[in-house]
Amino acid sequence: MELLENVKARVFKFGNKSADGNSSMRNLLGGKGANLAEMSAIGIPVPPGFTITTEVCTEYNLLGKEAVFEMIKDEVEEAIANIESAMGSEFGDKDNPLLISVRSGARVSMPGMMDTVLNLGMNDEVVLGLAKKTNNEKFAWDSYRRFIQMYGGVVLGMKPESKEDIDPFEEIMEHLKEKRGIVLDTEFSIQDLQDLVYDFKDAVKKRTGHDFPTNPWDQLWGAVIAVFNSWNGDRAVYYRNMHGYPADWGTAVNVQAMVYGNMGDHSGTGVCFTRDAGTGENVFNGEYLINAQGEDVVAGVRTPQQITKLGSQRWAELAKIEEEDRAENYPSLEELMPGIFKELNEYQDILEKHYRDMQDMEFTIQEGKLWILQTRNGKRTGAAMVKIAMDLLKEGMIDEKEALLLVEPNKLDELLHPVFDPKALKRANIIAQGLPASPGAATGKIVFFADEASKFKSSILVRIETSPEDLEGMNIAKGILTARGGMTSHAAVVARGMGKCCISGAGALKINYKTRTLTVGDHEYHEGDWISLNGSTGNIIEGKVATKEPELSGEFAELMELADKYGVMKVRTNADTPNDAKVARGFGAQGIGLTRTEHMFFEVDRIKAMREMILADTVKGRKQALEELLPMQREDFEGIFEAMEGLAVTIRLLDPPLHEFVPHQLATQKELAEEMHISLQAVKNKVAELEEFNPMLGHRGCRLGNTYPEITEMQTRAIIEAALNLKERGIICKPEIMVPLVGTVKEFEEQESIIRNTADTIFEERNDKIEYLVGTMIEIPRAALMADLIAEKADFFSFGTNDLTQMTFGYSRDDAGKFLPIYIEKGILKVDPFEVLDQEGVGQLVKIGTERGRSTKPNLKVGICGEHGGEPSSVEFCYHTGMDYVSCSPYRVPIARLVSAQAAIKATL
Repeated sequence: MELLENVKARVFKFGNKSADGNSSMRNLLGGKGANLAEMSAIGIPVPPGFTITTEVCTEYNLLGKEAVFEMIKDEVEEAIANIESAMGSEFGDKDNPLLISVRSGARVSMPGMMDTVLNLGMNDEVVLGLAKKTNNEKFAWDSYRRFIQMYGGVVLGMKPESKEDIDPFEEIMEHLKEKRGIVLDTEFSIQDLQDLVYDFKDAVKKRTGHDFPTNPWDQLWGAVIAVFNSWNGDRAVYYRNMHGYPADWGTAVNVQAMVYGNMGDHSGTGVCFTRDAGTGENVFNGEYLINAQGEDVVAGVRTPQQITKLGSQRWAELAKIEEEDRAENYPSLEELMPGIFKELNEYQDILEKHYRDMQDMEFTIQEGKLWILQTRNGKRTGAAMVKIAMDLLKEGMIDEKEALLLVEPNKLDELLHPVFDPKALKRANIIAQGLPASPGAATGKIVFFADEASKFKSSILVRIETSPEDLEGMNIAKGILTARGGMTSHAAVVARGMGKCCISGAGALKINYKTRTLTVGDHEYHEGDWISLNGSTGNIIEGKVATKEPELSGEFAELMELADKYGVMKVRTNADTPNDAKVARGFGAQGIGLTRTEHMFFEVDRIKAMREMILADTVKGRKQALEELLPMQREDFEGIFEAMEGLAVTIRLLDPPLHEFVPHQLATQKELAEEMHISLQAVKNKVAELEEFNPMLGHRGCRLGNTYPEITEMQTRAIIEAALNLKERGIICKPEIMVPLVGTVKEFEEQESIIRNTADTIFEERNDKIEYLVGTMIEIPRAALMADLIAEKADFFSFGTNDLTQMTFGYSRDDAGKFLPIYIEKGILKVDPFEVLDQEGVGQLVKIGTERGRSTKPNLKVGICGEHGGEPSSVEFCYHTGMDYVSCSPYRVPIARLVSAQAAIKATL
């Protein structure tokens, strides 16, 4: 119970231009609650309410429902009384009722991942009182219908029974629409709405076995618990895992007085962005619906209209609607309600300047009065993130350091994916047009259900509209296409957050889930057919479209220049071919931290010579085979050195065990025996001899070089001769020869001796020399502990954290997939240690190795070359450890450059 004693307040009130909290309290109040408090305090019109803290969610998960009720009951009752006072109405009163909304709110934005209930407090008596109070019977019954539908789905579990089924409440509504011959929800009569309420309650009774709750306080507590439960719901857990958010954060609960956008033609609701979330363009934009509630906009049930006249005209152009038709039937909010628009425009300007970042806002207009329901830093694509950061810098709203910190490193990955080739686009067959909800290029096979997105290697998820339950499939699919919904629908917002190509509101599409078909005009497409999406234009294209590699240019190039200005730790790349090296250099790599020589041996013309070397029984025989490989290796190194002219290139000597190079299939073994003029049995015997119980800990790395020194001699000769050849052509090379898998000082000394003697021999033969370094890969725990002694001989250390993680945990990377997901699910591990560096264990060995190495050799060059070299939190750790560089795959280089700068900036704050 000590946990309970330490928490002073669990409920924080806001409204009427005052608040108990502020925007700095997002960990306690969640992002939504913190921003509601902040907006209220700076005078933005926010419906009054209160926030139950994230700590209460944690307490609920530990102690259960009853304990939490007891803890917060008095504070919640006091906070409800505060709302009643501000709104001049009473919760549960049949004549003057106060209705409330209950929403989730984690410390980070998780659009659509958790639950919301609107119009809470409704029952058969309150609906009559609300109708009388507002003199609007249709509005009251519509609100009641909506409440049962939302509460039924969120709290009572009234979901579709199978993926082919639609929402049970939507099904009832569709039947009634069909019977009445109407299309839109707004066309329901008062009697229709009353019938729906009766039918909805009847459906709840049949499905759950219980009557729909009528006591407002029971409804409130049910909704609060449902929000807490939604933190551990499947879609929230998947979203958290996808973004690496810890399970112990919990969610806050935000309770607010209801304001109504569904009170008639002078009411409405909408979502807006202070800048374009897809492109980053500095233009106010968003969507609204007249006579609707907030969920209608994001659910995509009705396709909304644009807020600005400019946005409306752009939309009409895409939808091929004439200006006269647009102005009359699809007017912007700016044209329809100029006063409201002016006020909203002022608030968006205030809020962006206040938060100094692009804002995503929700608003409701209730009979001519504007209320702001939420603001948050808007989810955006990688391209928009970069443009917004650089534009805010140029506008003087933020400084250079803030611009760099505004960019989420992993989002840069989106800018490094292939884009459609303009030549291929000219030949493309455009079959339909939708809204460009999230930019990008996507080609894949059609799937209609989110849980089948992995059916094909590349899939396009095609839905009438998406819902939060579709999250995993949306993440797996290459792109998302919906027939309904606007630029702020669930599909659009989530896709932008993922950096996933998305086209929404493609009204020409006719989708049939039962037959698994997509019809456009006279043409029918089936599951498994190829389509392509151009998320920048909204074009839906038949078949595959060719792509090309991206380029570092514009704001992206400017951001990278800025990163290099502040970055202290250099970024190298892992590259095994000249092409990889060129790509990485184009992305700003400052050298190569790892070239794996074994990959060069697997090509068809080389594997034969490699196998001959392995099968040779004598040193002479091995040397003869290696003589064949020497010119091939030398040519490879020349290409890599040339691509990295003037920059350091670290080459790892042969690392894997020899059994990886020999044939294991009988047919290939026969071929090898015939080519080498030896018996099949001799080949089989050698294969059996090389087989190991645990190859990871077997005859590999420097152990190979020390038992077969001729391998190290050949590789050293190839490296040094390649560098000398390029020197003759005036190309500067900086080779660094790296000895793998060293565990003892003597192992390194043996290899170093072979390398240096071979190099000296070549220098004498050529009557020329070059500068080179000899270092080691620290990937065995013992090497980290013996680093001070190894550093007496080694010129540099490079931490191979892939193997270091395997050996520290005792996990085989090849087999850990069988249990790591379960370990993460159970909380035994927070993340996969092969993806994110384990700073508490493996990281300590890295620190020890660095410190001990430099205690012997203060200027020892230290880097990292495992997969962790491109993972943001791991890169930041490397900076704090004092490394000279990190090395990562070519397409992670810009990410590592940015994190290097961010780490240096954070260290000064």
